[in-house]
Amino acid sequence: MSAQSHTAESRGLAHHFEDFNQQLDASTFGMWLFLITEILFFGGLFAGYALYRSHMPEGFQTASSHLNIFLGGFNTVVLIASSLTMAMAVRSCQLGDNPKTRNFLIATLFLGLVFLGVKVIEYGEKIEHHLVPGPNFDTSIPFAQGQQMFYNFYFAMTGMHALHMIIGSGLLIYFIVRAHQGRYHSNYFGPVEIMGLYWHFVDIVWIFLFPLLYLLGLHLGGH
Repeated sequence: MSAQSHTAESRGLAHHFEDFNQQLDASTFGMWLFLITEILFFGGLFAGYALYRSHMPEGFQTASSHLNIFLGGFNTVVLIASSLTMAMAVRSCQLGDNPKTRNFLIATLFLGLVFLGVKVIEYGEKIEHHLVPGPNFDTSIPFAQGQQMFYNFYFAMTGMHALHMIIGSGLLIYFIVRAHQGRYHSNYFGPVEIMGLYWHFVDIVWIFLFPLLYLLGLHLGGH
């Protein structure tokens, strides 16, 4: 291996790519393929939710009214803010500004952890009131069967979303370290840009989850 090719690799260009543009195009294409599979996965959950909601409208509306709309709305604002800081991180990386990239990634990570912390509070409330589907579910509540089905979807959909957030937070830590080490430059910013696509996708999923889950029972007197 020549010294020139070794230098290219050390600055982020993999040996099987001709240049950084080709590497970025391949990485972006791969991420979009992955996101398409994620859309199909969440799309199946959304379709199941719509089907059971049409069959059990009273139970779904009643259960939705028990969700804490304030915490759900707060988390929505948090994720929108995290999308902004993620976009700023990508832009800083494109300009080769590693310190700003690191700082914006830290801000994104912080907001992501705030979101997860709020979800822990919400889950705790559901456990306390015996609203977790299973043998301990409170069957004395109105429309118990419909409410339990709603909470099946609630925990499945928000749980999978939270798992994606946890994975994303772990990846952010990795990129924060890399940015702190000064690994990125104006030609090599692809990994952070790809991370941005993933993070924005997770945020968009929540934008759909919030009205579907939290706003359905608003007229029944949700928190």
